[in-house]
Amino acid sequence: MQIALLSDIHGNARALKAVLKDIRDKNIRHVYILGDLCYRGPEPKNTLETIRSIPAKVLKGNADEWIVRGIQKGEAPEHLLPLMRQEREWALERLTSDDIHYLENLPESFYEKFTDHVTMHAFHATPRSLFETVLSSASDEELEQLVTNSDANVIVYGHIHTPFIRKVNGRTFINTGSVGLPFDGDPRPSYALLTIEEQSVTASIERVSYDISKVVRQYEANDYPNSDQMKSILQNGRQPS
Repeated sequence: MQIALLSDIHGNARALKAVLKDIRDKNIRHVYILGDLCYRGPEPKNTLETIRSIPAKVLKGNADEWIVRGIQKGEAPEHLLPLMRQEREWALERLTSDDIHYLENLPESFYEKFTDHVTMHAFHATPRSLFETVLSSASDEELEQLVTNSDANVIVYGHIHTPFIRKVNGRTFINTGSVGLPFDGDPRPSYALLTIEEQSVTASIERVSYDISKVVRQYEANDYPNSDQMKSILQNGRQPS
């Protein structure tokens, strides 16, 4: 059995469709999406419609929660709040009440027992919060704090936009990276691929190419708030300073 796990699409429908094509070309039938679907990209509606059209299991991320109820103090740097709230309003204008209801009712984690020897716990940021951050540089002890289901031996999350795979004390910890806005210096979308056997699991990070310049032009054409910063992130694959 093969499973694709992706996260942090952020309204980048072109990147999402490139990843889904790669998944289809590999004949992978099981897809999990770990949140942050619409906010901060040029195509929130197209992105959400694409996600809802496929047989994927979908989680809520912090950006989905922001779309539903707004960005509260303490959840982002104070000086960025006005602009981020403008970006939210821009996205809301392009979504329907049914879209908001869909985002509001997404689950926050998946717990899947694939075989007697392979059990996965997947969530957006941490099991306790949509907003906490566990970086790729985290210590083994910090990663092990993500374990809340004692029999889960595959732990998968998104949120940090930086893909990695690490083994710690018999468990496999995976970050999918980001489909829409990578932060690891590689602007190509990433996703995690699990290959599950009866007694074992192997994991890899897959990268997919697509025409980034077209998404850059979408930010420009759609009069997106904060477009200069978003275009820079998209082109360089780097977190804003």
